[in-house]
Formats: sequence, C-alpha cells, structure tokens
Amino acid sequence: MLWQAIGAARDLARAHEIATVLIRYGFSDLVRRIGLGNALEKAGKALHWHGVDEWLSLGTPERVRRALEDLGPTFIKLGQVLATRVDLFPPEWIAEFGTLQDAAPAAPFEVIRAQLTEDLGQAPETVFAELELAPLAAASLAQVHRARLADGRRVVLKVRRPGIRPLVEADLHLLARLADIVESEAPDLRRYHLREVVREFTLSLRRELDFAAECRNAERIASHFADHAEIVIPAIHWTWSGERLNVQDYVEGIPGRDLAAVDAAGLDRRLLARRGAAAVLKMMLEDGLFHADPHQGNVFYLPDNRIAFIDFGMIGRLSETRRHEVAVMLYGLVTGDAESVADVLLEWREGEEAADPERLRRDIDNFVDQYKGVPLKRLDLAAMLSDLMTLLREHGLSLPPELSLLVKAFITLEGMGRQLDPDFDIAAEAEPLLRQVLVAHRTPAAMARRGWRSLGSAFDLLASLPQDLGSLLRAGRRGKLQIQVDVLSLKHAVDQLDRAISRMTIGIVTAALIIGTAIVMTVVRDPTLGGLRTLGLLGFIGAVGGGLWVLLSIWRSRRR
Repeated sequence: MLWQAIGAARDLARAHEIATVLIRYGFSDLVRRIGLGNALEKAGKALHWHGVDEWLSLGTPERVRRALEDLGPTFIKLGQVLATRVDLFPPEWIAEFGTLQDAAPAAPFEVIRAQLTEDLGQAPETVFAELELAPLAAASLAQVHRARLADGRRVVLKVRRPGIRPLVEADLHLLARLADIVESEAPDLRRYHLREVVREFTLSLRRELDFAAECRNAERIASHFADHAEIVIPAIHWTWSGERLNVQDYVEGIPGRDLAAVDAAGLDRRLLARRGAAAVLKMMLEDGLFHADPHQGNVFYLPDNRIAFIDFGMIGRLSETRRHEVAVMLYGLVTGDAESVADVLLEWREGEEAADPERLRRDIDNFVDQYKGVPLKRLDLAAMLSDLMTLLREHGLSLPPELSLLVKAFITLEGMGRQLDPDFDIAAEAEPLLRQVLVAHRTPAAMARRGWRSLGSAFDLLASLPQDLGSLLRAGRRGKLQIQVDVLSLKHAVDQLDRAISRMTIGIVTAALIIGTAIVMTVVRDPTLGGLRTLGLLGFIGAVGGGLWVLLSIWRSRRR
C-alpha cells in the first residue's frame, strides 16, 4: 500500500517534502510508523532525522499548525477544515487551527491576464471601464481585483490562480493515500477518522475551486433575505462569472474586525450583534443553507446598521429533519430538557456505537441537568456546545460533517456577537426562533406534508415488492441465494475451535515424528552424528519443537 501511495513519479517529490516537514517539527516517529521514511530512502531520497530539538519545546498543536503552514495551500485549507471539527479535536487544537491564515503573495497581473481573457471572452480592458492591476487581496486559490463596469457600477473580480487545480488535485491524491496508510499503520490515530476527514476536505476544496458553485450559493442565500433590507448579499454578474472567475458587486463597508471604525461611524453595536445572530440562525434553522464560516473577515458593517456577508465558498446544508433535530437539541439546552438533548445526540452518532451507551446517556443527562434553573441570560450556549462536543470525544464518537460545521459556525457567531456587545446573549436571541421552528414542525400542514412523503415511500415499497420477491425466488432457483449472518459470539467460538484444531494437528504431527524417530533409530545403515543416528536426531528435534509450540500456544490461549 505504501508504494502505491508514492508510486507515481509526480507524488514522490511531494511525499519527500511532506516527510521532511514532519521530521523538522518533531514528528519523525510518525514518519517511521507509517513507513514513509523507509520507502523514500529506498527510492534514493535522503531524509535528515536530526536537528528537531528546537521545535520540541512547542506544544503538539502548535507544531502541527506550523507544519501545515509550511506544507502550503492545500494543507492550510485542510487545517481550516479541521478547525470546524470541534467534535474530533479539543479546544487547544481548534484554537491553533483557527489561526491558520490563507494568504499568499499576489501573482502579477500579466500571469492571470491570459486566463482572464479566456474567461471573459475578450480582453479585460474592453469589458471594464477601470481595472486595478494591483490585487485588493490574495490567497492561495485566488486573488481579488477591483474594477468598474461601463455603467459605473463597482465590482470585484475573484480570479482563480492559473494552474492551481492540478497542484491541488495532486495533493488531494497523496493525502487520501496517506490517510489510508496512517489508519492502517497507526491504530491509535483512527479515532480522528482521517479517511473521512480527508474525504470531506476533498469535497469541500473541490467545491471551493468552483467559483460558479460559490455564485449559486450566494444567490440562493440572497433569495432567502429578499425581504430583509438589513442583510446585504453582493449581486453576482453571471455574464462574466464561471468556474474560474467570480464577478460580484463591491461591498464598501467597515470590515468586521475594525470595531474602532464601527464606533467612529456611529453604528449601534448591540443592534449589529442581534441582526447578525438573527441572520445566521435564520440560515441554519429556517432555510437549511447557511454560511459555514461567518468570521470577521467575511462580514462588513454598512450604514443604517446593515450587515453584508461575502465569500460563500464554505456552505453547510441541513435537511428539514436535521433542522428539527438541531432545534430540539438547542431548545433542550436552553430549557434544561436533558432527555431531549440526549436523544438527539445519540441519534447523531456517525455510524458509531459508544463503548457504554448507558454511561453516555447518564453523562449527557448529568451535563444538561447542571444548568436547570439557570436564568437564560446567564447561559453561555456556545460554551455548552463545546463542552458537549468534549463529552462526545471522550466516548470516541463524532458528528456528521454538516453538524460539525453548524456547531463551529454557532460558536464563531457567538464570539463575534460578544466582541460587538459584551452583554450579547445568543441563548435569548435563539429561543424565539427555536420555539417557532418546533411549533412549525407540528402544524397540520407540516405533519400532512411529512405524512404524504411517508405514504409515497410506502407505496413505492409496495409497488417494488413483487419484483423484489421475483428476483429473490429466481436467485433461489439458480442456487445463488446467499444469507449472511454475522454473530460476534459465534465468531469467537469459531476462532477458538480453529486454534484448538491447529494445536491438535501439530500434536498429531509431533506424535508421528516421535514414532518415526523410534523406527529410524533401528536402521543400522543410517549415518551417525556424535554416536546418534542422524535422521533419528533430526526427527527428535522436530518433535521437541512441535511439542514446545503446542505448549506455548495453550499458555497464550489461557492468558487471553
């Protein structure tokens, strides 16, 4: 498997670079455990295993974060995705991943001109009345330029870096295979679900590389806020937008992190906090399509206390059933309904079983019960969610990706609200909407809609039943009907029986060797060694070895 991971010539140099960075930051043991060092050395790639003492004084989360930074754009993006997995990593890891900044030197405009001309269908100077050649911002996947349309409208061009997709795909290919190796060779790291994390990251990054998908996300969210003048989503100019180019209205406002400018402009911090929270909660609980990264860099404050959201590359989606479950869980946290919270969290387990389900339920009940009777304004809902994720981690459980995105977005939202208004109370903001979602779930219209869907599924099942039964009977007539029963206790018994048969077989062979040795000893013509018949001596040694093996096997079995 290892050679498959780095078998391609294009991957070998990158694998060497990854191993070198890991060794530099004190992870040489991991490189050895997954066999990467030995494989590269066999391929003629020398690795320097010394000179890492200077990094060992740093904490492991910081060393991992620095390694990701050194490995470049794909791994920085990976760290940003890991920052959303509050169900897998403890707070100190999430904090380090959260500091990863996606910044890169700007590419000269001449480098992107040819691609931009191809995407626009003509030279950029003929499309735009003005175009700033110096980028407004530059990141690993794209850079942004300001421009002005012929009608005077100000826009920004988000241009994908030329040639970035093949580089990212090569890294994703290597990451997937390395995740397989790590999970196979390092069992203690399996609790991080590296295969699933890499799969989720691959889908996320490929969507982020498709600017047309980002444009569609922005328009869908904008349609949900058509009647909310206080929320602004930049309009997309589809005439020039596509997979590699996103042309949208320029937002001229105060960046979310510039609170001094907010005060200077006379904006109402408390109102901004409430409107921002209401907008994101609406996305999550009503619309089912939410901005999964609502940090300060993606938020602008406008006159009249309006809020603009940008950058819809990372989006979370929640089905109607999931939205109801989220509402039940959050409302249970707010009202102290421990049973409801426990039921939802146990339902959310990502195809896993807790080692002790009853203890998990008791822990959840005890956790929620300690907040019963606490006034709403004193509840720190984001901290409660973080503590719940810690509890799940302790039981070796994780959440589905869309739910981990939601928890991370919720915690980020609460942090932004507190920065704007130290007295911001997200529990109080969420409670009316949560109650509204729960009531709406039980309205006759909603129940009738779900009933019709269930009835339709039942009719589909009945309609396909004759065909399924026919297929089953035909398979039986052809002798191809297979029934698989997996009984763990039976498997254990079969394993024990298999070991017993193996020991008995060795015992029979040993006995045969003893008898054969006795017969051979009587052969006069047999050559001697130290006065003993050679064949007889060899048979005796084989019999002793087989007997010792049987005794050792029985001893090990009893110890287990």
